[in-house]
Amino acid sequence: MADIGIIGAGSWGSALAFLLGNNGHKVTVWSIDEEEVKMLRETHQQKAKLPDVILPDSVEITGDIQEALSNRDMIVMAVPSPYVRSTARLMKQYIRYGQLIVSVGKGIEADSLMTLSEQIAEELPGTTTAVLSGPSHAEEVGKAMPTAVVTGAKTRETAEYVQNIFMSEVFRVYTSPDVRGIELAGSIKNVVALAAGMADGLGCGDNTKAALITRGLKEISALGTAMGGMQETFQGLAGMGDLIVTCASRHSRNRKAGCLIGQGYTMKAAMDEVKMIVEGVYSAEAAWKLADIYHIEMPIVDQVHRVLFEDKPASEALRDLMIRDKKIEHSDLPWS
Repeated sequence: MADIGIIGAGSWGSALAFLLGNNGHKVTVWSIDEEEVKMLRETHQQKAKLPDVILPDSVEITGDIQEALSNRDMIVMAVPSPYVRSTARLMKQYIRYGQLIVSVGKGIEADSLMTLSEQIAEELPGTTTAVLSGPSHAEEVGKAMPTAVVTGAKTRETAEYVQNIFMSEVFRVYTSPDVRGIELAGSIKNVVALAAGMADGLGCGDNTKAALITRGLKEISALGTAMGGMQETFQGLAGMGDLIVTCASRHSRNRKAGCLIGQGYTMKAAMDEVKMIVEGVYSAEAAWKLADIYHIEMPIVDQVHRVLFEDKPASEALRDLMIRDKKIEHSDLPWS
């Protein structure tokens, strides 16, 4: 049995508390929101963000971050990506040297262009970081529906330790040394999911969705490999798997926000309607900047960025994607 602190009591933090508690671990969940702490203590249920999922009685809830962090075998960082750096700063005085921190969010900081684990490492030097990612909507994990994900770490020992902690009959965990690839895939797929949602909002069909997923994966892979990620990662759970589920699922907040934008909502109005952090909006700015830095052509990311930050109508963005210059699909394939 491991002693685990979960930082963040939103839908994903609560779903992982459900999973880890049922795995027999000692779990303490922290929230900065006093009302959220009160609700979880009284009902053992995240009614606002994960209804119908009852946490095991053994799961403890606290609003004291020191209590959540002290003497833990593992810390799970489950706050929304825009708040990872500021939360890490709150944690700093209570984190011991060598502490294992598992980042389960998905995002890239727009200013620094750092992934979440890089931000954690910068703010909490001396800690050991790992990541957990893949097609894993909280709504389904919280109902014990079979799910497969991947954990990445610098050493096999760390990755296998995380694997053993999270693994269960309904939650299968693979290991990988490609931390950067996993994080880039998980972040940029949210941008493509916004595009897929916009297409849904415009009334497009399955053909459009399939095209966006396929060409979106091409963009993610091109940038990811240019930045040091491994091609295999983008074909796996963190890449293709997560991209498919985020573009197609009714649970996807990024797809939903994109759908609203396609229907004519502004970015802000769509985010307000979703009532949760739409991480693809933040990653769109970072991905657009990275594409320029690494000289990678990313037309879907570019058009999403124009819709979000330049008020370009989604219908015009889709049209411009379709009338781009003629291309060969795979330039390295020889003609006979």
